[in-house]
Amino acid sequence: MSELSAVYLPELTAGRLLGSWRLDVPALLLVVALGGLYGWGAARVRGRGGSWPLARLAAFAGLGLGAIVVATMSGLAVYDHELFWPAAVQNVTLDLLAPLGLALGDPLRLAVEALPEGGAGRVRRVMSGRLVRTLTFPLVSTVLVLATELTVYFTPYFATALRVGWLHELMYLHLLAAGCLFVLPVLTREQALPAWCTHPVRAALVFLDGIVDALPGLVVMTHGTLIAGAWYLHHAPPWSPDVHHDQQIGGGAMLGIAELTALPFLLAVLAQWVRAERAQTAVLDRRLDAELTPAAPESGPGPAHGLVRPWWETERSEVAERVRRQGPGAGQADAYGDL
Repeated sequence: MSELSAVYLPELTAGRLLGSWRLDVPALLLVVALGGLYGWGAARVRGRGGSWPLARLAAFAGLGLGAIVVATMSGLAVYDHELFWPAAVQNVTLDLLAPLGLALGDPLRLAVEALPEGGAGRVRRVMSGRLVRTLTFPLVSTVLVLATELTVYFTPYFATALRVGWLHELMYLHLLAAGCLFVLPVLTREQALPAWCTHPVRAALVFLDGIVDALPGLVVMTHGTLIAGAWYLHHAPPWSPDVHHDQQIGGGAMLGIAELTALPFLLAVLAQWVRAERAQTAVLDRRLDAELTPAAPESGPGPAHGLVRPWWETERSEVAERVRRQGPGAGQADAYGDL
């Protein structure tokens, strides 16, 4: 028993899951770099007299960078080599949850607003380049996310990453980048998608993506063959559940996180749709007001050209007919008196 206690980690409990942390230097450097660049951009925009919403800053730092920290340095990272389900939660967090938080911060728009004109132009040229357009094309990026998850679990990729430290870090980055390819272009206010990707189309794509993202969890949960089975059979501590049951827990966690992430993603797209409709309606109202503004009446006899005709002259109803018979003055006073 003393030998086992020296080799295996203590039994995983809720307290140990929340209280166990370890430093992951590459992940920490990535978080510091992304957070520093984002903070610099927000400060630069505000220094120029502009504004950058605190809600976007909170989403980028709290949900986006926070999810990266939790996935790579929390108890999930401490126990991911002993149990499958913490590793599964890590991977789906980096693939789905962290990209959503980063995208809600809209770093692409921030880069364009913060950089000088030349730098902003270069960012837009990169975003509209053939390679980026191909990788972020909605159907292509959805397939890439699905292919990444399936490749991780159903090739030697994951089992090898458990043994090789640098490949494990590369897998983290691979999952994060694959998720960002789909989420960032959908939620950014920059024109990063084809013109036919209107907000209704984006909502439909997000709904479809939510279904696709659920597939890896379902497959992992129901798959009869163990994923990285040799590793987990050898490293499973005495207190751990059966390895098959451990894999089922991991697949169920992947499925649950995928569905929970799809809901706020869809709500964010719907909110953008509502704001876009309101802005379009306001522009249309201003245009109509400008077109319907009565012209100044000309002096002298004759009809006043350009004036808007009163409603009782154009409307065909009983009330309008009564006003025309009695005259506009009487009509305005008692046209609705009997109604």
